[in-house]
Formats: sequence, structure tokens, C-alpha cells
Amino acid sequence: MTSRISVDRDDHVLLIGINRPEKRNAFDVQMLEDLAAAYETLGKDDALRVGVVYAHGDHFSAGLDLGVVGPVVAAQGPQALGGKSAYDPFGVWGDPVPKPIVMAVNGLAFTLSIELALASDIVIAADDVRFRQLEIGRGILPFGGATINGPAKLGWGNAMRFLLTAEEFGAAEALRIGLVQEVVPKGEHVERAKAMARTIAKQAPLGVAATLANARMARTSGAKAAADHLRAVLPSILSSADAAEGLASFLERREAKFQGR
Repeated sequence: MTSRISVDRDDHVLLIGINRPEKRNAFDVQMLEDLAAAYETLGKDDALRVGVVYAHGDHFSAGLDLGVVGPVVAAQGPQALGGKSAYDPFGVWGDPVPKPIVMAVNGLAFTLSIELALASDIVIAADDVRFRQLEIGRGILPFGGATINGPAKLGWGNAMRFLLTAEEFGAAEALRIGLVQEVVPKGEHVERAKAMARTIAKQAPLGVAATLANARMARTSGAKAAADHLRAVLPSILSSADAAEGLASFLERREAKFQGR
């Protein structure tokens, strides 16, 4: 069977595509495993600096294919969503990928779509996007991180509004609460996400990785832990070849060419 998660390289950017459009990109178990494997490729390949997650077709994802995923989760627990690779795309059941993820969403973006967005670093939405966290309307509760990452990233009331009502909301509301960072016309969302990823990929990789790690630590462990981490990591960043290149490019009025060392 052809993989339902496409993986392509665009220089330093890894393009990860959800590719089951005939089922509105609903996730089965193998897709979850393949998505986690793609995140592992991004995280462990030194040539890759940023990931873009997007969908083939008119919809990002209608959510889980519960008929096949439900029994697996019932037997193995919710951690089955995270896959067996080194990094958990949901950032809940395992370590998050240590490189930035830019996500592009469109059409239906239900349940796990929101949870993947919450675990991403920047989200670009098409203006036709339709979000819905509908688990409680099915007699269950979210188990991919919405109840954990939602209040932490969006604020209690903003998260509880869509978690407890299961109501659908669109691009404007998603922008207001901070679930997405930019809204573009339908059909332009993937190219905009790629452009943003390429901009990130031009920056100093060591600095990007340390910035991401420090910001995540501040969110999950508090300001004191983040300050300690910053104190520990800063000397090696300041003494890196990339820092020297950054200064040289500034003095020489040219674009920096960073090597990640």
C-alpha cells in the first residue's frame, strides 16, 4: 500500500503531507505511525531544520478513523496516538520533535487536527477552515492533548469554550484565540506555510533549536527552569561558528549562511 503520509524534502525543509483525501484524511493506525516516523526523520536528520505539516485535498483531517483506531486505543491506551518513533507529533505521550513545525490547515480540521495544531509552533489557516473538537458529543473525551495543551496555549476560557461545547468554529475565531497565527485565502495556505518555514530555515539552527527548547521549558516547567536552561545553553551558542558568521554578515552587510555549528 502506498503510504498515506507523504514525505518530501525542500532543501532544509521537510514537507509532511496527510494523504488520504478519499476519506477526508481520517487517520488510521498506520497513518499515526507514519506521521511519527516522519517527525523522527525531521528531528534526527541534521540537514533538516523545519517541518511543514499539510494535507492533500480539500480537508486537513476529519479526525480519527475511530472504527479502526478506537479498539487499539482501548487496548493500548491513548499513548497509541503518539506512535512508536522517537518523537510524539502530539507532544503529550512522548518527547516533541526538537525542530519547529509549521502547520497548514484547511477545510475540515476536526479533533486530532486541533491537537496537532496545538503541538505545532506556527499554524497557517485557509479561510475555509472548520475546526471542531467533537469528542464529548460522541460520548468520550479528547485524548491527543487538547485538554492539556489547549488551556496552556490558548487560555482556560478559550479552550473550554470549544472543548465543552463541541461547537464548530472558523478561521476568525481560531485567530482570535491564538490557535492559528495567520489566515490566508483558500488554496494559499500551504505555500504560505512553506515560505514561513524557509524563512525559519535560513536562521541559525543552533539558535533556533535553543530558542524553541527554552520557550517550551518556560511553558511546561516554569520561568525558573527556563532561566536555568538559558544560563546553561547560552555560552555554547555565543561561541559557535554560527554566532561568528552572524556577526560577520552584519558587519559585511550580507545575508548570513549558517551551518548549524
